[in-house]
Formats: sequence, structure tokens, C-alpha cells
Amino acid sequence: MRYIAVAIAIIAGLIVLIGYFVPALAGVQGILLNWAIILAGVAALVGVFNLISVHGDKIRRREKGNIYSAILLISLFASFIFGIALGPDNPNMRLLVSAVIVPVEATLMALLSVTLLYASVRLLRRRTDLMSVIFLLTAVFMLITSAILPFFGVSPLTDLILKIRQALPLGGARGILIGVALGTLTTSLRVIFGADRPYGGK
Repeated sequence: MRYIAVAIAIIAGLIVLIGYFVPALAGVQGILLNWAIILAGVAALVGVFNLISVHGDKIRRREKGNIYSAILLISLFASFIFGIALGPDNPNMRLLVSAVIVPVEATLMALLSVTLLYASVRLLRRRTDLMSVIFLLTAVFMLITSAILPFFGVSPLTDLILKIRQALPLGGARGILIGVALGTLTTSLRVIFGADRPYGGK
């Protein structure tokens, strides 16, 4: 049975890969990609049911932190009910989602900035080289300019700082995306040629 799973994974992967270069296989490639999207949606739905089951069980057993599980489930069901009743394009629904997402994103970004600064200091202690110093200086620069930039007003210095603040994250994001793309390509080729079998084969 496991050899059948390996064969299906290799054939499907090769068809999708070759379909980008051979127009004749574009139809079959589209069908396989649509199947993958459907399976991903079903997997997400199964994940939601698993989330409800795990946290519901935690509430029933009155384990430590069950109040957070209750808040999570209440928020989940409220968002689902309001989303079905109002629709995703309703202004009130968008305001509700923004009122939750924006503060959470701001909090996570604040935690991320402090964590990066702390990590850069620890890195500098363990390994003092040029890249460690650049990492630390970049983190400090972003934190300081975020705090004092609103007091500068409109000036050439403000424009310069804004350009630097835009260039640094853009370069980092491009590097991360290139790394993700190369990692995804390598992992995909390993799955296609049967070196890795995340679908359960050994």
C-alpha cells in the first residue's frame, strides 16, 4: 500500500511540475491543483473541529487555563455566527474583525521587536562578528526611530529615515522569500523523487 502512495505522490508531483512547461498538461495540472485546494480546505475544517474538541474537553475537565479555552470557543462561535448572518463584506463585521486583529498584530509586533533586540544582544555575547553587530544596530535603529520619528515633523531627515526604514525590511523580506522559495523547491523535489514521504511512507 505504501508503494502505491509513493507512486501517486510522485506522478502527481511530476504532472504539476511538468504542467508549467508543457501546455498540453495544463488541464490535468489544474484538476490536481483544485483537488489539493479542496483537500487543504477540508484539512482546515478538520483542524477547527479538533480545536473545538480539545478545548471543549479542557473546559469539561476544568483543567488549568480553561477560562482561556472558553473565551476562544465563545469568540470562535460568535465570529462564525456573525460572519454567516452579516457576511464578510458587512462594514460592522469588518470593524469587529479589525478591532480584534489590529490590536493583536500590534501586540505581536511589539513583542517581536523586543525579542529581536534581546536575541541580538545574546548573539553578540556568543559571537562577536560583523553580521551580529549589523543585526544589533538594525534592531536598535528600528526601535529608536519608531519612538522618535513622530516628533521630527516634515523634514529632509524624516524623509531619509523613512527611506532607510523602508529599505531594511524590504531587503529582509526579499531574502526570507527567496529562502522560503528555495526551501519549498528543495522539499518538493525530495517528495517528488521519494526521498521524503510526509504522507506516511517509510
